[in-house]
Amino acid sequence: MRLVFQGHDYRYAVEQSLLAFFPGQRPVYEGEEADRALVTLTGEAGQALAETVLTVDGRTARGQARTAIPDGADEYEGERLRQRAVKLSFFEAARALTGVTPAWGALTGIRPAKLAAELLEAGGPEAADRELRDVYFVSPQRRRLCIECAQAGLEARDALRPEEISLYVGIPFCPTRCAYCSFVSNSVEKSLHLVEPYLQALLAEIDSAGRMVEELGLRIRSFYMGGGTPTTLSADQMSRLLDRLRERFDLTDAVELTVEAGRPDTITEEKLAALRRGGVTRISVNPQTMEDKVLAAIGRRHTAEDIRRAMELVDRTGFEHVNMDLIAGLPEDTPEGFRRTLDQVIAFGTDNITIHTLSLKKGSRITLEGTRIPTVEEVSAMLDYADPALRRSGFAPYYLYRQKYMSGSFENVGWCRSGGTGWYNIYIMEELHSILSLGAGGSTKMVDPARNRIERVFNLKYPQEYIQRPEKLRANQEAFRSFYQKS
Repeated sequence: MRLVFQGHDYRYAVEQSLLAFFPGQRPVYEGEEADRALVTLTGEAGQALAETVLTVDGRTARGQARTAIPDGADEYEGERLRQRAVKLSFFEAARALTGVTPAWGALTGIRPAKLAAELLEAGGPEAADRELRDVYFVSPQRRRLCIECAQAGLEARDALRPEEISLYVGIPFCPTRCAYCSFVSNSVEKSLHLVEPYLQALLAEIDSAGRMVEELGLRIRSFYMGGGTPTTLSADQMSRLLDRLRERFDLTDAVELTVEAGRPDTITEEKLAALRRGGVTRISVNPQTMEDKVLAAIGRRHTAEDIRRAMELVDRTGFEHVNMDLIAGLPEDTPEGFRRTLDQVIAFGTDNITIHTLSLKKGSRITLEGTRIPTVEEVSAMLDYADPALRRSGFAPYYLYRQKYMSGSFENVGWCRSGGTGWYNIYIMEELHSILSLGAGGSTKMVDPARNRIERVFNLKYPQEYIQRPEKLRANQEAFRSFYQKS
């Protein structure tokens, strides 16, 4: 669909609304497509007026939305309110044309719980529910999810101290590349020669970052090692990495130390023992599915039986907390297959389960090869089963986020049993404090709540670049240091 904007350039807001109503469409900004949306924003004293004229399959509908902008609103607040008018105008036009109201209504963006948290603080749960219903037309199930996750986020925020940050370390290697993946990760089949040089460069970055954190008087609240698949490293390499982290960073105040064990074909008794010796309190085993035909379709070289064996090892090793990730909407999956998967994962007895919705990312093999994936209706049936099934088993939602090109424009939700909250997930998703990221592809997020300011710096994406250009790492750390010296 051709998108034409007048008076604004709120691409992300409109694109998300487009994909919610028309999942088969993709936004374009040039050409003479018959399907098009003209989205206009005008302003007058204290007002933002948005209008969308939407034409699809020869039919046209209009939508209007007006939003008041209070006197004294800062730039961020003004932008948010203008975007809201734009989104609501598109929503009204699309709903009139299709007769459909998506599960998230007119609410777009990555972090819906941030809005819910603001509404909770302003007026409490009933007022928050009312605005999500009456202004954004969010369904009852998604309103409940959003408010519960917002409440968990506020609890996490209130327990933080100003000097606390979280620490992330990235290991950009996997045994093979999954069909749905667009992350910067390298198959060790092709890049085994880079693993040890990468580890040496990472250890050097850990040394300098540890000195900086100590000099700034900061404390580590949570630690997370992701990827890629960190357990692609050998047991010896993992031990060296964890030992160096504990030498350079004081982790005594950390509420959790998490490592993604990820792929069951990388999990061994020796590696799990190395994680335990290194002080890791939580691991994440990410089967994504327990259906063998689906595992084959996404390029995994292991079976559901391998997952069961890996979980037996994990259980014997005795980690305090275990997370498992699943994806609704994978190629070749069905609602019945997803139900079987979730039931098996709940039976493992883990205290943390994350239900992702497949995101059709541009760089993934699924998108490039045109693989057949479940319909929006099938994905909806999967998620509609997951919510009550998890609640019956003692789980509650604690964080959620949405992504671009997500099937059905649904959501990813973290669920946990009592005591199983993954705090790092809340900190990063609700942007509650700074995340210092080390390793290739790392994205450091600097958060100053007092100034309502967020800044980011990015490490080089690819391991070879990361190894060869340490000056970029030094520049990023200087930016981090400068940010805190101004705070």
